[in-house]
Amino acid sequence: MSTVSLFTLCTAIWGSTWLAITWQLGVVPPTVSVTWRFALAAVLLGAWCVATRRSLRFPPAEHARLAAWGAMNFGLNYVFVYLAETHVSSGLVAVVFSTIVIMSPIGMRMFFGQPLSARLAVAAVLGVGGVALLFLPELGRIREGGAIAAGIGYALAATALATGGNLVAVRNHRAGLPLFPATAWGMLYGALVAAAVAAVQGDAWTFDARAPYVVSLLYLAGPGTIVAFGAYLTLLGRVGAGPSSYVGVSTPVVAMLLTTLFEGYRWTGPAVLGVVLAVAGNVLALDPRRRS
Repeated sequence: MSTVSLFTLCTAIWGSTWLAITWQLGVVPPTVSVTWRFALAAVLLGAWCVATRRSLRFPPAEHARLAAWGAMNFGLNYVFVYLAETHVSSGLVAVVFSTIVIMSPIGMRMFFGQPLSARLAVAAVLGVGGVALLFLPELGRIREGGAIAAGIGYALAATALATGGNLVAVRNHRAGLPLFPATAWGMLYGALVAAAVAAVQGDAWTFDARAPYVVSLLYLAGPGTIVAFGAYLTLLGRVGAGPSSYVGVSTPVVAMLLTTLFEGYRWTGPAVLGVVLAVAGNVLALDPRRRS
């Protein structure tokens, strides 16, 4: 697939998962829902690797790195995302998570010595500014404090963990680890970490057998995890952590389009301007003629 196709696939799928996650909240504790999601994804992806004769064997040293990657990218990251959405709307979480386009280039500079690009800096300002305008009413609620502040704190922690996971993924790519077997292990370790957090917190191991929860779980584990992460990690290996992180800017735009279709969202002038800025930031970040 082309770079644009990979980016579009990630955006389309993850843009819908913000809404799907809200159907996971309520009966089942967030930590347990994250465990179910990534355990199911790991089993499905591992079975596919076996069926297609992809080896799942890795040296012990690599397993330690895969465990660290899984803990950050699939375990704790999503635990904090789910917790954030129990305190604030998915829109506000999306605004905070879009700051990954700032964190990722800084991380690449710190750990891999990659120069900070003025082009990516401008694109980051456009992207985050656009997402902020898109969810301007949500940002106005920050003054309420309490649950809002807790939700933003969880969202910031999730963003930092996702950034760390991206950096480990870059290392895995450069080390030549096979994508899908490594991802299957990473998801399994992520599920185990989420389960450990659930055990420490004393969360009840429940399951919601109603259709909204089951359907959203299947969607989140399949397309929302296996397909989207496969495309994203391929994109990350191709263009790097900085440009690929702009998926975090484009997904809120898709989320708002879905909200318009299914929840009657009414567009305002600042929201339209926000979409324009977010798209401009993505185009600038992914322009193949400007990789410096």
